Amino acid sequence: MRLVGVKGVVIIGVVAAAIYFVAPASVKQAVFGALSDGTQGVSQTASASVGACQTSPASSKACDFSRAVLASTEDVWGIQFQQGTLPRYGNAPGAYEDPTLVVFSQNVSTGGCGNASADAGPFYCPGDRKLYIDPTFYDVMEQRLNAPGDFAQAYVIAHEVGHHVQNLIGAMQVKPAGETGNQVSVRLELQADCLAGVWGHSAQASLKIDGNDLKEALTAAHAIGDNAIGHADASEYTHGSSAQRMRWFTRGFESGDPRHCNTFAVARPDQL
Repeated sequence: MRLVGVKGVVIIGVVAAAIYFVAPASVKQAVFGALSDGTQGVSQTASASVGACQTSPASSKACDFSRAVLASTEDVWGIQFQQGTLPRYGNAPGAYEDPTLVVFSQNVSTGGCGNASADAGPFYCPGDRKLYIDPTFYDVMEQRLNAPGDFAQAYVIAHEVGHHVQNLIGAMQVKPAGETGNQVSVRLELQADCLAGVWGHSAQASLKIDGNDLKEALTAAHAIGDNAIGHADASEYTHGSSAQRMRWFTRGFESGDPRHCNTFAVARPDQL
């Protein structure tokens, strides 16, 4: 995949990658991961500043890469919202609203989800509709999870943007009767994986996504399954198994239709 010419951002080469999807419990409940675009959205606090993109050449490339992928997601979701091809949870959503990117280093204070550290990984805060990322996140993905590659990194960004889409269409307010918080969380995470796949389908031509890129994304999806990171008991799952994550991403990628991503239409959690 080559991210060249996406809203004027030129990305050449592969940025070292990383991922931590298992956030601290206090963050996990209110935050659903994310990234976002535009230097105007970069926080000016002591720990979250433009300087986070300037700490090293790798950080600078990571910031450019994140903005380029985010710009691509904005193009895709702007069209999807305009066409109304979305799962329905009550009233139809209006026009797509771009999230704001906040690049931070080590720690950050959000506008609705409290404080978070880089250990939380990239995350989306529904309260302020901002996407947060520490550029060193990409290193963790490559070195700790053995999931390198630019499309693997892009998949993670698109997944977090998927949470923003969920926030806009009302999916985050859906609470199936009789289900635990963990089970609802799995539905949301798998839907975000599927929505990331929809983005990948729609961006295939512009980003020149090929079979190797798809393999990178599936490798990342497998690496961050709850079973892959050490949860033996399915009742402890908050993001879904490796097989589920790969399956729902593929569902979105092959269909290109967000309406195929309605995990809440599946009768039981064990059928996801």
